[in-house]
Amino acid sequence: MSVDPILVGVIGNRLHSILAEQQNALVNTAFSAVVRESLDLACAVFDSRGEMIGQSVGGTPGHINAMATGMHHFVAAYPPETLEPGDVLLTNDPWQTAGQINDITVATPVFLRGRLVAWFASCCHAPDIGGRLVSAEANEVFEEGLRLPIMKFLRAGVVNADLELLIRVNVRTPEETIGDLYAQVTGNEVGAASLVRLLDEFDLESIDEVAAEIMNRSERALRDALAKMPDGVYTSEMRTDGFDDEDITLKTTVTIAGEDIHLDFAGSSPQSERGINVVLNYARAYASFAVKAAISPEVPHNAGSFRPVHVTAPLGSVLNCQSPAPVASRHLIGHFLPSLLISALHKALPGNALAHSADALWMTIWRGAGVDGEFMLNVFQTGGIGARAGKDGLSTTGFPSGLRSTPTEVIETMAPLVQIERTLRRDSGGIGRQRGGLGQNTSMAARGEISWSVNGNVDRTLRPASGVDGGGAGAPGVFGLVSGGDLPSKSRVALAPDAVVSVVLPGGGGYGAPFSRDPVSVLADVVDGYVSIESARADYGVEVRYIGEPDALVRLPEDYVVDEESTSRLRR
Repeated sequence: MSVDPILVGVIGNRLHSILAEQQNALVNTAFSAVVRESLDLACAVFDSRGEMIGQSVGGTPGHINAMATGMHHFVAAYPPETLEPGDVLLTNDPWQTAGQINDITVATPVFLRGRLVAWFASCCHAPDIGGRLVSAEANEVFEEGLRLPIMKFLRAGVVNADLELLIRVNVRTPEETIGDLYAQVTGNEVGAASLVRLLDEFDLESIDEVAAEIMNRSERALRDALAKMPDGVYTSEMRTDGFDDEDITLKTTVTIAGEDIHLDFAGSSPQSERGINVVLNYARAYASFAVKAAISPEVPHNAGSFRPVHVTAPLGSVLNCQSPAPVASRHLIGHFLPSLLISALHKALPGNALAHSADALWMTIWRGAGVDGEFMLNVFQTGGIGARAGKDGLSTTGFPSGLRSTPTEVIETMAPLVQIERTLRRDSGGIGRQRGGLGQNTSMAARGEISWSVNGNVDRTLRPASGVDGGGAGAPGVFGLVSGGDLPSKSRVALAPDAVVSVVLPGGGGYGAPFSRDPVSVLADVVDGYVSIESARADYGVEVRYIGEPDALVRLPEDYVVDEESTSRLRR
């Protein structure tokens, strides 16, 4: 190695700090709740060739991993001689970046003494991009909104006014959409300025040599982890709700051969006529995330950690769709890939598997008009994560997306809506030695006399998250009216002014035989409201009785010991 290893470590740590600065600048200047509150974004730094050196702590796998491969399209479209300081590029082409036109990637070349030395980029979900609201109703990508090729948003520091005007007149939320683009530009500028200072501090003319060693270390670490696993072929299959009566099958064959792993999705359903299709870039993003998370999560995330992972899917399949296939709701398929792959690796990872989770992020889009004018609001919500061999699943946590649920205060501030209920959903986690994470009960009503509609991009209402090794399935989700009746998912639905919409999130699957669960843990779940007394008795064989005052549940102290005298309180 020609690069000082101490220098590599120092530069690597400093880049992590710079990436945090980039993301903080982006989030703190963003206009939309999608970016500011839910963190539907990714930030990264690249070498002069467009190879990803590192990412910020936040960021969804669908954004960051897709951007890692998508940057090569930027570099190919605009060689160094076509760029100058102050230039900023953007695109939302689904097949080149994150798989849907609502996700806009903004890339900024970094110059040092007149020479291009690196790139900073971010990818954010725009609150609106025109066309249909984000749903699966479209039959072509052309119906889904404004599609932007790779082009200059800024030229030598000057905004492309024609492009900004074009975007403004094609979206329903021009201030938020353009405001977020400026926030992305700002975040990139902050990162670029800090990188230039770093290079000057260490008297470096380029980041490329150090970057290459950072990436090589990640590659070596992941290869070492793969080499410790048994070679073999592992398979898995699952089904999702699809669109209407459409049957969507996801299939994978995982081949571990020495220091490489091959993920093939042959046998998955053909591409759909509706907007649940996944481009290969997005499928590769969540597939590579699953491998690293399951096998070696501590490996720094960069282009090197992708090299041992090889992803293929048949062209024209739901995981490698051809243009102009509709793709707006591609996350309703793509978010299932980690559960699919971790299930396939179950035998190769004894004791390290994960039951299926709620998986797909639930995104409801509320639109309407009241006395204060028109409104449109994206609301993100999360269900439960599947249980692990040694731990219960996490409740209402975004996996695999990593996104945050939209706070109630934000919902009620930004739109004439009232979130009437927001509670953990008792008994929604799959039963098992380790319990699945809980979903949540929520409901939404309008404030005042307004005309309004909702589009529910939801899944797992028909096929709940399955358990592992004898664990039970999580509860399926429910999307409907509190007064009764289901609402169609993945489509826009007009609502009566007095309607109350029930959005009930699914739970994660359980792990292991439920009768092997510690009775004290069952009691604690009952006390916390996670499990009902009826479920404790029927599903876990544990009878929980009230002690002390009627209707009073008493939490056991941390030093509580189940001895012969107290076992009458915990009866199996």
